[in-house]
Amino acid sequence: MMLPTFKDHFSGVADAYAGARPDYPDALFDWIASVAPAQSLAWEAGCGSGQATRGLAKRFARVHAADPSAGQIAHAQAPANAVFAIEPAECTALPDASADVACVAQALHWFDRDAYFAECARVLRPGGVLVAWGYQDIVMDEGLREAVDGFAADIRPYWPPERADVDAAYAGYAWPFPAIDAPQGTLSADWPLARLLAYFSSYSATRRCREATGRDPVAAHADAIARAWGAPATLRRVQWPLFVHARRAP
Repeated sequence: MMLPTFKDHFSGVADAYAGARPDYPDALFDWIASVAPAQSLAWEAGCGSGQATRGLAKRFARVHAADPSAGQIAHAQAPANAVFAIEPAECTALPDASADVACVAQALHWFDRDAYFAECARVLRPGGVLVAWGYQDIVMDEGLREAVDGFAADIRPYWPPERADVDAAYAGYAWPFPAIDAPQGTLSADWPLARLLAYFSSYSATRRCREATGRDPVAAHADAIARAWGAPATLRRVQWPLFVHARRAP
C-alpha cells in the first residue's frame, strides 16, 4: 500500500504545542465512552502530544495513540494505559476489528481521508464509532479583538490550505458509515497573557511566517496584545467553537 507523504507542520513547534494547546471538555470523552460498544480499546490517530489521549485513557482500558511526527510523540504524555506509536493514520499496527472507537482530535484535515476511512473500516469492531472533532478560531472579548486581529492578519498568508477545512467544520467530507448525533459546543479556558502568547507561538502558520520572513509575528504583536490585556497575570476567558462528527460502523 502506497502511503501519502506526511505533511509535517508541527514537529518544529512540538514543544510549544505540548504546553500551550487547550484541553478538551470531560463531557466530550464521557459521551464518546457512552456511545462506544465497549470501553476496551480506543485508537487515536494524529494524537500530537496527547491532549485528547489523556481524556480517552481515563475512560478506556487501553489507548493506542499514534502520530507520524517523532517530535510530537517525544513530548506526548498520558497515563500508563496509553501506548504511543510513531505511525501514520492511514496504516496502523492494530489488528482487524480490534478498536471500540477511532478518534481524531484537530487532525483529520491533514490525513489522506480515503485511506484513513478504509483503515477505520478495518480496525473498528462491529458497531464501533469513528469520532472526529476540531476547534475553530479563538474568540476573544471585544477589548482584545483588535490587537489579536492584527496578529491573525499577519500570519493569514502562511496557513496551509487544509486550514480552510477547519474553518468549514469539515463540511462536505465523504464520511463512511451512518451518522449518529454528536454534541457540539465550545472550548473554554482561563489563561494569563503568557499562555495566550505561547498558544499563538504553537501555530504552524507562526512557524511558517518566521521561516519565510525571519521575524517572529508573536513578538511583533505582543506589545499591542499586552496593552489590551492589562496585568499579565490576569486570567481572561478565551473560547473556541467546537465541532464534532460521529459515525457508527455496521
